Amino acid sequence: MTDHAPLLHKTIDIVREAGDLLMRYWHAPREIRHKGRIDLVTTADLALEKLLKERLGALLPEAGFLAEESASAEDLGKRLNGPTWIIDPLDGTTNFAHGFPFVAISVALWDKGDVQLGLVHLPVLHELFHAAKGRGTHLNNVPVQASTVPDLENSLVATGFPYSVREQLPPILGWMETMLTLTQGIRRPGSAASDLAYVACGRFDAFYEINLKPWDMAAGWLLVREAGGLVTRIDGSAFDLHIPSILASNTKVHAEMVEALGRTDG
Repeated sequence: MTDHAPLLHKTIDIVREAGDLLMRYWHAPREIRHKGRIDLVTTADLALEKLLKERLGALLPEAGFLAEESASAEDLGKRLNGPTWIIDPLDGTTNFAHGFPFVAISVALWDKGDVQLGLVHLPVLHELFHAAKGRGTHLNNVPVQASTVPDLENSLVATGFPYSVREQLPPILGWMETMLTLTQGIRRPGSAASDLAYVACGRFDAFYEINLKPWDMAAGWLLVREAGGLVTRIDGSAFDLHIPSILASNTKVHAEMVEALGRTDG
């Protein structure tokens, strides 16, 4: 299949179904366990991934999966080959555990060396972003674009903190000091997929983070590109899903962001 756009509407339906399931868990008592010191998993993560893999597997049987709750270290070490659904069933699990509404379902379809479809659904906020390669980015079926803010002084910038934050405090705090000095403000909602979607629709002018996984970035990468934004690694080099560094912004402030973040050795 060379044109994946015909799959888009059915994929949207599947992601909406997953969003309905997430909302049932949202209104129920939380069942939470720890994968790491501050890395959580809930019954909702597992149930959502199961539903998405079943539905998407039936939609495109020849596709593989790279999904947060079932991927192994070996899976992460492999280059993507052939059609692959890249899934974060619940991006913002800590938010979910605390009832903070920035929780997202992120689904991307990788094929032919690139992301072909990208969807980020924030069901608590009733927002579903989608993009098909070459067809623009939409929020609740309305076209959106990255911002046109021309400089950092007037930019609202988002970031996130990795689970290894204790071990990487110097660059993280250095970047924050730089951004607080140069920009209009910093936000940290706690969901990379949501942050990228918000860059795509112009709510954030830039977003950067380290130590992310492919399922955190894949769908949002396409959303930003299709909305007229730019995505690279933090140092400005070509973006790669397998390298955990991302800088996404509108095209006007990207070079300034690279220069500013480069003042602190990450």
